[in-house]
Amino acid sequence: MFRQLAAALFLLPCATLAAAPALAPGSWAITSTTVAMSVPGLPRFMARMMEGKSKTHRKRLLAGHGMEALIAPDPKERCHIDVQRVADGKYNQTLTCPQKRGQPVQVVRSGTYDGTGFVGRATVTGTTAKGSMRIVLNQRATRVGD
Repeated sequence: MFRQLAAALFLLPCATLAAAPALAPGSWAITSTTVAMSVPGLPRFMARMMEGKSKTHRKRLLAGHGMEALIAPDPKERCHIDVQRVADGKYNQTLTCPQKRGQPVQVVRSGTYDGTGFVGRATVTGTTAKGSMRIVLNQRATRVGD
């Protein structure tokens, strides 16, 4: 369960209703770095090993796409956008994402953006069979090519 949840968290870069400025088309790298992690049942040494670790995935933007396309959740994760605002160089987003077992997790994301990408933080909270969990990620997106 934890492995799938961790993979989902790193693949989250997520959508919006308010139109943001168009971003340059091409390949974008979205990097998520674990800042803090508290997951019941996960040995503390493993959580410490994951803190500071980064995972990067790529997303291809088409001409005319804006910030909403860059932060759109991966459809495979089946996350529901509860709240989203992208305006004036800032974004805020709340998602509910299912787990294979147990209650859905909530992801709250916020940060700043411009034509070169975004910088922000995602906090994931939920309940596992062993209790409440919390994972904090720093996220950054930059254009890396055509």
